Amino acid sequence: MVKRQAYQPILITDASRSQDDQLTSRQKRYVLMMGIRVACVIIGAILVGAKAPLLWLWLPLCAVGMVLIPWLAVLLANDRPPKEQHRLAGKFQPRMRDETPPMSLTAEERPHKIIDVEP
Repeated sequence: MVKRQAYQPILITDASRSQDDQLTSRQKRYVLMMGIRVACVIIGAILVGAKAPLLWLWLPLCAVGMVLIPWLAVLLANDRPPKEQHRLAGKFQPRMRDETPPMSLTAEERPHKIIDVEP
């Protein structure tokens, strides 16, 4: 019996990944990093319990892993790609004024003032 592979669609667009996909990948990364932290705690406990040689070297390395990894895990889990600019965002911002002087008009092109003269 031949095992079928799951259908994987081919990405042919530049659209961003869905929010569910982004959340799932961030959750997986967080769980992996926290698993590494747990491993650092367990290894540190084993090293202390076994009174391993070079304990002065290994224990600080485990401690750095126990402190830095949770901090990095939270930062990376909360890191989302930037939102795309909304299509109406530019409509509500003040426009830059054109500082070039207007072209001068000839006498014929200028608007005429009508002056009412009373007798």
